[in-house]
Amino acid sequence: MEANSGKSTTTASSLRWKILRRNLIRRSSSNSEDKSEMGIQRISRKATHGFNLIPFHLMKDCVEENVNPMDSSRNATLCYTLPVTNASQLILHQRADDMAHLNDFEVCNRYDIDNTGLVCQWPSEDVLAHYCLSHASIFRGKRVIELGSGYGLAGLIVAMTTEARDVFISDGNPQVVDYIQRNVNANSGSFGGTEVKPLMLHWGQEKDSDISNTFDVIIASDCTFFKEFHGALIRTIKSLLKEEGPSEAILLSPRRGNSLDKFLGEVKDSGLHVNTDEMYDAEVWRRHQGFVEGDDSWPNYEMDHCYPLLVRITR
Repeated sequence: MEANSGKSTTTASSLRWKILRRNLIRRSSSNSEDKSEMGIQRISRKATHGFNLIPFHLMKDCVEENVNPMDSSRNATLCYTLPVTNASQLILHQRADDMAHLNDFEVCNRYDIDNTGLVCQWPSEDVLAHYCLSHASIFRGKRVIELGSGYGLAGLIVAMTTEARDVFISDGNPQVVDYIQRNVNANSGSFGGTEVKPLMLHWGQEKDSDISNTFDVIIASDCTFFKEFHGALIRTIKSLLKEEGPSEAILLSPRRGNSLDKFLGEVKDSGLHVNTDEMYDAEVWRRHQGFVEGDDSWPNYEMDHCYPLLVRITR
């Protein structure tokens, strides 16, 4: 997919690699990255450039147990204040904004995966987490899995606030799954009776496994970006949803050129049913309109690349 469909021939994936290259060589921000810089800004969106629906702050001098001090220096720890009565604060360990490592490339090549879960927390994850908070009844007593979880914000919020029965927080990148495990450990006293499990999951490879056709609800955000992964993602959704009784997948993804539309077409071709909604939450829509009208807290905001649509998939 192109980073700026119709205006640029630079692909989004090449821009991501350029981000990593720029981090590896630690070039000063004052050095010009010429005409591709605006494209990079569209792809590299940290949590500070987002809808910021759940208040958080950076925790300084946070020390994790059983973590190498050298590894800790590469990380940032965020503390989220959940807008729910008597809810605990949510602790999220993630990669520091300005860090990338050669090992990231090696892992991507070894497992044939992308690196987006480590690049940053994507804005659609924040929207998904907010949506889950606002619709807790969807998850109560249910078996839930988050796909392509990144650092696991939405899955952790489901586990902490909705009284779900089980919550699996999954990703295909083993480095990301390590972060998920650390975040589960950091919040383990806040899950109540909900069982929470980090999971290494490669899309399209779960057929006949012990988790096949066992989930009431699947959640995911910004997972339709790469067209080459559409088929595997759809097969995974189809193989994980329960066959008996109601079950659904809830995705939040921007259109990003024709990427989302192509995904929706493949979902229909697979025999699954799909519905999309553009105005699914009043507060998300209000903030979107503010960005469109020039709110400079999110430079270069464009609906096509930044505003996630609600996608609901059922059998």
